Amino acid sequence: MNSLVNAARAEKVWFDEDSMWLALADGRVLVVPKAWFPRLLNASEEELADYEMSGNGIGLHWDKLDEDISVPNLLLGYPAVKGNRIV
Repeated sequence: MNSLVNAARAEKVWFDEDSMWLALADGRVLVVPKAWFPRLLNASEEELADYEMSGNGIGLHWDKLDEDISVPNLLLGYPAVKGNRIV
């Protein structure tokens, strides 16, 4: 894994109808489809807003949704779903 992936840290997370957006500490903005994360895809706006950052922004956690996302893994293109299965 290269240093741009290892050093990736989220500063802000927000959503639109189809996507999760992340502002990274180094100025990059990452957009991923909510369809990659079925628990987020089906969540309400209030549930989506109720998250915590861990590891100084390296991880994202939604306690009520039981969802954990690694920011470096997002940069590598790893979704929580492959085909029809959640991984």
